[in-house]
This record gives sequence, C-alpha cells and structure tokens, in this order.
Amino acid sequence: MEHLNRQLRRLPVWVVYLLGALPAPWLFYLGLTGGLGVEPIEALEHEYGKLALQLMILSLAVTPLRRLTGLNLLRFRRAIGLLCFFYAACHLLVWLVLDVQIPAQIVADVLKRPYITIGMLGFALLLPLAATSNTLSMRRLGRRWHRLHRLAYVAAVLAALHYVMLAKGFQLEPLAYLAAVVALLATRLPMKRLRWPPQARRDRA
Repeated sequence: MEHLNRQLRRLPVWVVYLLGALPAPWLFYLGLTGGLGVEPIEALEHEYGKLALQLMILSLAVTPLRRLTGLNLLRFRRAIGLLCFFYAACHLLVWLVLDVQIPAQIVADVLKRPYITIGMLGFALLLPLAATSNTLSMRRLGRRWHRLHRLAYVAAVLAALHYVMLAKGFQLEPLAYLAAVVALLATRLPMKRLRWPPQARRDRA
C-alpha cells in the first residue's frame, strides 16, 4: 500500500479533474447521436446524477479507506468533491433546460414532487460547499469551514434518497447506494468504549 501511496503522491491533481470530467462531454455526445437509447434526455439526466452520487460516495470513503486499508486519497478529496458538484449541476441543468424547460412547471414540480424537492435541497447544500472549496475560504473561515462542510453528510443522504424515490418499482441499485452512504456515515459516529462484563459494585456492610 505504501508503494501505491507513493505513486499517488506523484499524480498531479489536475489529472484527476481532467479524467473525472471526461465522461460529461462523452455522455452528451452519446445523447446527441442516439447512443443513450430512445429517451436520451432522461438517460443523460440519469447518468449525470448517478456519477454525482458515485463521486459523493467516493468522497465519503476517503477517510474510512485511509483508516482501514492505508490508502491515502486525501489530496484528491477536494477534486472529487468539486467533480461531484459538477455532475450534480449537469444533472440539474439537463432537467431544467432539456427536460422540463417551462419555469412554471419547474416550480410546480419542486413543490409537488417530494423526490424533486429532496434533490433540490441536496443540491442547495452543495452550493456553499463548492463555493468554499478553496484555500482562501479555509483560511478565512477557520474552524467554521469544517462545520460548514459537514453539510456534505446531509447532502449525501438527500441525494441517495432522491435516487431511491426516483426509481420505478423495487430496485436494488438505488438501495445499495443509500446503504453505502449510511454505512460510510456510520464510520464517523463516535464509538464509546464499553466494558463487559460491567464492574460489579461491592456491597458495603
């Protein structure tokens, strides 16, 4: 693992941004040329959203991976988070511009359809995270920066719930994503040391 970590330290961060962003134009090209099936807009929207959720899960997994396996991806976590926001924005833009298009209908869908409401709330939480994912913001906010970026945990749950509620019928894949988010968040819960068996109190005569 140490050898792999040394190789990762030599990898420029811009390469992660480049490789992470490549699927976006490729998927758009497939949509234009019929490579995404008979419903290209819906498929494109789905693929962008799923990539955003996968990157969000990868971002949550950085710390547990380091603790459990020794794999150190910390220097790439900012890039992963910003790529997650990028694909979430693409997912939203496809829905706004290519799918619904009518402003009044967009507002009605956000208010009346719970899965859209939850998805919009999740995206709204990502906005301040993306805006402050820079060194200057970290210096200015100090300890508040860490508290602010805990919103990523809530956004991850909302994104996974959005996917589960969006799925038609019983599907294992959305539930697997939700389970992964819950499991990764559970690793961050403070664990209390329990003594077993409990120390018995001595009765005083």
